Amino acid sequence: MARAPGERAPPATLESVSVGTRRRFPRRFRAPTVAALFLVALALGVAGGAWLATTGSQEAVVRPKPGQQLVPAAPAEAAEEEEVFDPLAWDPEREEEYVQRAHDGFAHPLYTLSPGGAGASARRTARWRPQIETAAAQAGVPADTLEGMVLLESAGRSNAVAGDDGDLSVAVGLTQILAETGQNLLDMRIDVERSEKLTARIERASKRGRTRRARELRRQRARIDERFDPEKALAATARYLQFARGELDRVDLAVVSYHMGVGNLRSVLELYGEEDVSYAQLYFDATPRAHPEAYAELLGLGDFSSTYLWRVGAAQDIMELWRTDPQQLQRLQALHDEKNSAEEVLHPESETEVFADGEDLEDAYASGDLLALDRDRLAAAGLRIERDMGELARDLDRSRRLYRGLRPEALAVLLYLGTGAQQISGDDPLLVTSTARDRDYQDALLGDGNGEATRDYSLHTTGFAFDIERRYVSDDQSQAFQFMLDRLQALNVIAWVREPAAIHVTVGPRGEELLGVLEG
Repeated sequence: MARAPGERAPPATLESVSVGTRRRFPRRFRAPTVAALFLVALALGVAGGAWLATTGSQEAVVRPKPGQQLVPAAPAEAAEEEEVFDPLAWDPEREEEYVQRAHDGFAHPLYTLSPGGAGASARRTARWRPQIETAAAQAGVPADTLEGMVLLESAGRSNAVAGDDGDLSVAVGLTQILAETGQNLLDMRIDVERSEKLTARIERASKRGRTRRARELRRQRARIDERFDPEKALAATARYLQFARGELDRVDLAVVSYHMGVGNLRSVLELYGEEDVSYAQLYFDATPRAHPEAYAELLGLGDFSSTYLWRVGAAQDIMELWRTDPQQLQRLQALHDEKNSAEEVLHPESETEVFADGEDLEDAYASGDLLALDRDRLAAAGLRIERDMGELARDLDRSRRLYRGLRPEALAVLLYLGTGAQQISGDDPLLVTSTARDRDYQDALLGDGNGEATRDYSLHTTGFAFDIERRYVSDDQSQAFQFMLDRLQALNVIAWVREPAAIHVTVGPRGEELLGVLEG
């Protein structure tokens, strides 16, 4: 969505910082458009390959040095002095990798919220490629980037409108331009009142089956509201990017400002305190502990502005897959559709071991494929085991201890997450309510009337998932936990989703990078 310099979005609520809740399209759209497809971004290694790649095992593990303390998101100066241990700390040498991982980590809504799915939206978007290339050349930006913005903003629909109440002052058209921004900054002809009247007439004509009349009315509307004219909307977006690049000196920052606004982005950069930085450095290095003022400013912008660039990248990768590997795109679509998060993309059912019964769990503990939760270790990491975890074990004539464990990489991520949340907020422990299960236990949950238990493939039965109770002792704790979830998602380490009583977290293959946490 094109945002005027300095214009701010409404602030996000504490627990909605990284999951879309603002509707943009009818149907199942509950998130910022396909730019709102939540205002968005991602990139899949040759388009998609990076999604399912593992870390390559132990070579990716960062281990603590003697005397180092685990401090996720520690201030940069502490890390430079080697006082702290953070395997996921910002590293300029890993910038390209981190950008790719951010694309992957935020792709899920592009698959599940795009009208008709990612493939259909990519096909609609591809129709505008000639016009996109013309506009991109004018703006001096890559055509693939502008194409990603179109997929994200409108799913390739030139008549897309952000709201459904007839108000056309909102974001409209192929690149979702606000009326005020179009009129005052982009020199577009926009008569909102006449456009709204024509829109009402178009709807009436369409309902009556008067297709030719509706088409003529759309042409009339595009003349008096140029946001509905694809070529003029793209040209206006190019002018914005050209203007923003001149103000910010970087293409990546210009793209970020399309949703955030130039003035808002400048404010964040000033608080960060360094000039000539990439958006990747700004995003990954601004944390509650390092550059807290810049982080707070980003958080306060709300409506997912901070992740817009990553979602644009995700959209670019979808377009690349659509052109070069449609079967992989279809496969990813099916995996994303299975759950309310990308957890099955991280661990497809056909490729993941599932524990069938108590004997499977016993074997997994014996072999080290599962590690038991240790109360003291969890307490040191700002975590506590919920008293009733595994309570249905008695119905299966088994010990609760079988249902209090995780895969090593999942346990390492849990400890990393809990440590970071407590160090940032300083509050009481988060409550871990569920970890590994077997299918027998899953069936027992269903029989007990647990509304959050699935009858299908559950990631809890793989040992890669855990739940954290959605009850916090303070706003600070909620925000700290949210930050840790967002950062782990941005690095494609986890997928997570809100359930009525808990945050459900699934640890992906990249969780192996954190195995060094278990050695600290």
